[in-house]
Amino acid sequence: MPDSEETETLPKHIAIIMDGNGRWAKQQGLTRAEGHEAGAKSVRAIVEGCREIGIEVVTLYAFSTENWRRSRIEVSALFRLLSKYIKQELENIHKEDIRVSIMGRMDGLPKNVVKDLEYSMDRTVSNKSMVLNVAINYGARAEIADAARAIATEVQQGDLAVDKIDEACVADHLYRPALPDPDLLIRTSGEMRMSNFMLWQLSYTEIVMMKTLWPDFRKSHLRKAIAEYQQRQRRFGGR
Repeated sequence: MPDSEETETLPKHIAIIMDGNGRWAKQQGLTRAEGHEAGAKSVRAIVEGCREIGIEVVTLYAFSTENWRRSRIEVSALFRLLSKYIKQELENIHKEDIRVSIMGRMDGLPKNVVKDLEYSMDRTVSNKSMVLNVAINYGARAEIADAARAIATEVQQGDLAVDKIDEACVADHLYRPALPDPDLLIRTSGEMRMSNFMLWQLSYTEIVMMKTLWPDFRKSHLRKAIAEYQQRQRRFGGR
């Protein structure tokens, strides 16, 4: 646990683009499915690490709207792994007082996956120590389009005046408006792109790109990223 001075500069919300499972598997001579299985161990370690450090919200980019373009075999393997992870880890997550939140288009997912995700949210709904927000079937452009559609519907129904549409209004119509914007974004594997992830919420987020592939990412890497974040001065466009 960090000391009091370090705690004051901790990010409240860490978002993570978990990248590199496929490349890790290729390096090890394994299948992509086995790479995703190895990546699940990193999820366990990082959720545990964030809880120990005192992070309030962790958002993990688990499955994007673009991931449907992958092979049917890989997509099926990802969803099987997700259900397996929920069954194996949910009670421990609940015991640690962590609340599960899901961000994305749930109606586009297989019924059994939706059932597992809804159960995980219901089981942990009263937990308060940390939020584990998982982006599944998520894309930032889709999120903004869905928000625009919801706002347009309210205007059409006479529930919202056009001159009341501002940045706060748009933010209130995003998938998880109650969560604070991320303070820190970590992307593993060394790639230097946002991959359609939380484009609205990341406007003033500090970004740390790390070369480590996700299956090798552990608490020491998490602490290194947080330490880099703590060295920065956040100005939010000011001086």
